[in-house]
Amino acid sequence: MRKPILFLIALLALTTTLAAQPKRSEIAVRALMEENSRAGNNLNSYEFYPLQDTPAPKGYKPVYISHYGRHGSRSNWGGKAYLGVIGVLEAAQHEGILSADGEMLLKGARDVLAGWDGMDGRLSQRGSREHAALAERMYKRYPAVFKGEKNVRAFSSTVQRCIISMNSFTNSLIRQNPKLQIRVDTGEKFMDYLDNEKGWERLTGPAMRKSFEWLRDVPDDTLGVISRVFTDPVKARNIVKNARQFTQDVYDTAVVAEDFDIQENLYSVLPFDAIYRRWAQNNMFLYLGHCNSVEVGMERVPMAKSCVEDIVAKADEALATGNYAADLRFGHDYPLMALASYLGVEGAGDRLAVDEICEKWFGFWNICMASNLQMIFYRNKAGHVLVKFLYQEKERKLRGLEPVTGPYYDWETVKANLEGYKRW
Repeated sequence: MRKPILFLIALLALTTTLAAQPKRSEIAVRALMEENSRAGNNLNSYEFYPLQDTPAPKGYKPVYISHYGRHGSRSNWGGKAYLGVIGVLEAAQHEGILSADGEMLLKGARDVLAGWDGMDGRLSQRGSREHAALAERMYKRYPAVFKGEKNVRAFSSTVQRCIISMNSFTNSLIRQNPKLQIRVDTGEKFMDYLDNEKGWERLTGPAMRKSFEWLRDVPDDTLGVISRVFTDPVKARNIVKNARQFTQDVYDTAVVAEDFDIQENLYSVLPFDAIYRRWAQNNMFLYLGHCNSVEVGMERVPMAKSCVEDIVAKADEALATGNYAADLRFGHDYPLMALASYLGVEGAGDRLAVDEICEKWFGFWNICMASNLQMIFYRNKAGHVLVKFLYQEKERKLRGLEPVTGPYYDWETVKANLEGYKRW
């Protein structure tokens, strides 16, 4: 019982630090202003950027890929927020006081409600396309790995959105090469490494919630919301019984709109301060709960050990036998954050103190929908193996570990330093 008690004490110690609103991150401000949808953090749809590859050392060719991918864009949980927004706006529409922005918001909220359709965590069509595109890019980037009648193993979490993501990904690979022999599977046995949530309850208790009381302590610019949505703010106050709750409901509706391919920017009716503070709260919650924070990271990160062991075992088998072109895993955001932190992957797995989080770690890029870690293995004629890490398809280095050259690491050296989270 000693470790959970120490963990709670550590989180309680953070309360004073987090009691005031965190200093604004200029990087985050620019990113959120550029694309409001990023305020959803782990609800942000996948953002693809042009790829660049550092040439491998002479004589090394790609031979195998190990992968962990989060499911694609999905619905969120519950429809209470959407119904709340629709109810208020329909009442205002009946009174004739709904602005053009209000009409836009009403249409968007109805579309979000229809996309959710009473199904929590449902993979959207956008989510399916994200994985199909990821697979196509992987194939075209490393065609030699998949050439001919190669075997591929794919394992999914038992959750439906992950299974459908796996199917979209593997079907896309087969479209590129119909000769591929792909085994797809799911089951409780695989959840031990695909979605290891043991001990997660220690991170969701009163102490974690208390750490974010600053959000409730800082008032919203509710007048700013009401003046955008209604033509008569005075009459609107008779309809909007709780302006702060209405602001929250609008935000909760906006964060998931893009996942359903809704084009309207529902965030546009919110003052930027309301967007930023909610982003910051969620960003801190994600990092503190699942990444390698200086204060509490050691409670969560070691839970990725079973996944790392699976990665090593399957990679060594594939490299020794030549039987497999790739091992593909389809799971969730929290385990992927822990995995990146365990390995010390640059960016997503950085080790930060609480006052650095919103300055240096951005959930909208690090753990958006369809986030993925790819390990590309190279071998020369002498049999020596190098590995390159890609996160969100971009080359990344490992914290505290020297590469052989560029982003290429000696595989045996990587294995000797698997608990990279223990290094600064």
